[in-house]
Amino acid sequence: CVLPVLWVFLSAFKDIDEFLSVPPTLLPHSFHPEKIGTVWKKLNFGVYYYNSFLIILGNLAACLVFNGVFGYVLSRLKPKGTKLLYMLVFWTLLMPTSMCMVPLYMSFVKLGLMDSFIPLFIMSGANAYETLLFRNFFNGIPESYVEAAKIDGATNLGIFFKIIMPISKPIIMVVSIFSVQMSWGSFFWPYLILTDERKQPVSIALYTLSSGAVTDDQYVIVMMLAILPVLILFSIFSKYIIGGNNMSGVKG
Repeated sequence: CVLPVLWVFLSAFKDIDEFLSVPPTLLPHSFHPEKIGTVWKKLNFGVYYYNSFLIILGNLAACLVFNGVFGYVLSRLKPKGTKLLYMLVFWTLLMPTSMCMVPLYMSFVKLGLMDSFIPLFIMSGANAYETLLFRNFFNGIPESYVEAAKIDGATNLGIFFKIIMPISKPIIMVVSIFSVQMSWGSFFWPYLILTDERKQPVSIALYTLSSGAVTDDQYVIVMMLAILPVLILFSIFSKYIIGGNNMSGVKG
């Protein structure tokens, strides 16, 4: 799995003749780092990066706040109908995503949310998997913390933001990494909703540019620019990503 990524990064520095040579070479005979700047300016790639990071930040905020609050409700507040809510959330994990595509799309059209980042934020803030991750983690927090805050007169939202979230850094980190990964690689919904090229993220640019807008060697540079943030993210937070797999079990 390392060799294709390595080939992309090395091929990005080859000139067009060496890139198309047969048999192909792994190590470039001559390096041309200036090609990266040329492609970046030619395609105005900074706009795609800006849109991607804007989507990531919005999705992350919606994910942590709304999924976290819902997980807190299921874990601590437990109003009437909590068991039914929990079953409905769990059942959504078993439903094929194709069942929701048409109703969601029609809803966004009727609400006038097309060509907007808001639908992406809404879907990120209604993630059953991440809600259950929060719920399972909150179940392990001692009840004495919550009771002490209630004695001091804290509201439920105050307890959530001032007590629960500060001591939930491990699950916040794990959910944040999952959210960033999914947001960066998301293709279907951004492609469906964001028809304005000025609002499209890197994942859509990677697809649209494959139709011949750039030469093959330049397209490899685009691939490298799309892969680079993911590699940086994994290299920095690899222990949290691996640890997150251990938190992904759903407990009753």
